[in-house]
Amino acid sequence: MFAVRTTPAHAVASSLLATLLAGCGLGVEFTADPVAGAPSTDAVSGATSTPAVATSAPEPSETTTTTPGPPSSKRRLRPLETIYGDISPKSVVSSGDGLFLAQNMMYRHTVTAYDRDGELLATIPDQVDLSSFGFDQYPGGHQGAPVEAAFSPSGDYAYVSNYSMYGPGFTHEGMDTCAPGDGTDRSFVYRIDTETLEIDDAIRVGAVPKYVATSPDGRWVLVTNWCTYDLSVIDVEKGKEVRRIDLGPYPRGIAVESDSSTAYVAIMGGSSIAAIDLSTFDVDSIDGVGWGPRDLRISPDDEFLYVTLNSEAAVAKIDLRSREVERRASVGDAPRSMAISDDGTALYTVNYNSDTVSKISTRTMKVVQTVETELRPIGITYDAESRQLWVSCYSGSIMRFEDAIS
Repeated sequence: MFAVRTTPAHAVASSLLATLLAGCGLGVEFTADPVAGAPSTDAVSGATSTPAVATSAPEPSETTTTTPGPPSSKRRLRPLETIYGDISPKSVVSSGDGLFLAQNMMYRHTVTAYDRDGELLATIPDQVDLSSFGFDQYPGGHQGAPVEAAFSPSGDYAYVSNYSMYGPGFTHEGMDTCAPGDGTDRSFVYRIDTETLEIDDAIRVGAVPKYVATSPDGRWVLVTNWCTYDLSVIDVEKGKEVRRIDLGPYPRGIAVESDSSTAYVAIMGGSSIAAIDLSTFDVDSIDGVGWGPRDLRISPDDEFLYVTLNSEAAVAKIDLRSREVERRASVGDAPRSMAISDDGTALYTVNYNSDTVSKISTRTMKVVQTVETELRPIGITYDAESRQLWVSCYSGSIMRFEDAIS
């Protein structure tokens, strides 16, 4: 039994409301405060009530695995612990070396850092002095709104996107329904030193930056800008944005091939995925993948791309040689973020409106397990060394699961 690390999340004032973007049937992100919904905690023992786990019938045998023991698709998730505290986590990400970061948006103005046991290591405030990073046009103190994060390949740094900035010089806060030219303020990506767990740089990008990815060669940080419909390319060595690539309405998830040759970006306002050559920055398109593509994951061998279809309650498997959808899996309502196991045999997706996680065999594209979560699961990450799956729930918690031998 794992003890709860902090007190249960307190109720949050306003409810989350979903809207559809005109013409594309897209369930957008929320800017209202998240709903309350923490489970009860036994005041005597400190035990946390944990949702039940439902499992489907066993799937056919997998043929390959790259890790000891059964492949991930043959394992089953079991609950370990639910973490509470002064959090409202939009996302959670693992470094692979035992560090986990949760981004708590403008509702808490923090990034919280944990170890593999769920112990809180630090609460990093999003307050910065932008002028100290070379932006003299923004004197005084400012706050951000941490959305997503990505670690550098070395693990020395984490890059965190901020939905909006708050303070002198920022007058047009980001919105979920927006377009280029509407005056939305440009925002910033923070760089966090993972040794000190402090912000040591700020890099200006587009309006309402969402997803962040680093290229495996360590050269680029890529950021999708929701309201300017483009991708920021940050040169790591220079520490600044060096290129902006137009992509179309509501770019979101990013996946990069292991040789850093191509980046894929989900265009959530339609049914396509942009393919960007990272040597020339030419853009191609994979069309007709399904409505509302949100998050992307790529197979370890770079042969397949997986995409959550937020508007279709499905996950699609794309063959990158033919650029065709090979198979689809039906999951819960509004699948948002996704993780993939290190051996590439299992996908894990959070279903925002169903309050569940779906575990999918990548070979058969069938759901092999469904796990109940707390309200509004939105972020997810997989840690290969511990075989842990972490799920961030917008209602105020982070759930830890172990991918155990069944």
